[in-house]
Amino acid sequence: MKGIAFDRFGDADVLELRDDLPEPPVGPDTVLVRSRAAGVNPVDMAIRAGYLAGAYPHHFPIVPGWDLAGVVEAVGPAVVDFAPGDEVFGYLRRDDVQWGTAAELVPAPQRCLAHKPSSLSFTEAGAVPLAGLTAYQALTEALAVGEGDRVLVHRAAGGVGFFAVQIAAALGAHVIGTASPRNHAFLADAGAAEVLDYSAGPISEQLSEPVDAVLDLIGGPALADAPKQVRDVARIASIVDPVVNEMGGRYVFVRPERHDLEELARMADAGQLRVVIAKAFPLAQTAQAQELVAGGHVRGKVVVTL
Repeated sequence: MKGIAFDRFGDADVLELRDDLPEPPVGPDTVLVRSRAAGVNPVDMAIRAGYLAGAYPHHFPIVPGWDLAGVVEAVGPAVVDFAPGDEVFGYLRRDDVQWGTAAELVPAPQRCLAHKPSSLSFTEAGAVPLAGLTAYQALTEALAVGEGDRVLVHRAAGGVGFFAVQIAAALGAHVIGTASPRNHAFLADAGAAEVLDYSAGPISEQLSEPVDAVLDLIGGPALADAPKQVRDVARIASIVDPVVNEMGGRYVFVRPERHDLEELARMADAGQLRVVIAKAFPLAQTAQAQELVAGGHVRGKVVVTL
């Protein structure tokens, strides 16, 4: 089987294109997916560097990638919701690290998948799961965003932020994003009612009044300033720094959830959620894709296609 793999922790140069990877097993609850696209996320570099070795069992060689869009090849005997030929997408955070999504065949726990939105290409759908689920779960669970809420989204032009702006707008919120001036029109087009320049001083001093909820995607000074930005510190959520819990807010670590994937698919097919691809790389250039994401300041999502 062809795929990208690494057999030791390190920089991007440990990634190799291989054609001798073993075909993955298909357990009772497993959906074997022929991958068409694998989204690239900062967590991929963290895994490659060994930063998550204490959190999950790791088994070399490791295929990178947790985002997937593709076509079902086969299913285990306990799988009832998917069949060969189905187009699917998913966030494949398993209980161990080995079988990632940057390979021809991917063994996916059925709980991690949903049917692909028909309005999105495989490349677009492969960019959605991790970032889209992170935004959706932070907004709907941690922040309970609803109609009429004023919601502040930091780093709104990034992968999670861009989805968060659209999802919050779909929930009926008045969305305020922070970004560099070059991204202000980009975010207004996505549904942000206001966009603030993060380089123009503390955001708390730029707001006309405190907001109802804050989604922090930066940490550091932006998170330290958050209590001055919001009416109630309990409605601060961060995906970056667990210190938010000590402030009275909530740290969010995204989880696989089929219902939430189905909601993202519904939003996409309803025209409420669009995907911007910063760049799509062929499988052989996975290292370059990871380096682009690691450099930061990417507008939209980076994807590897097969």
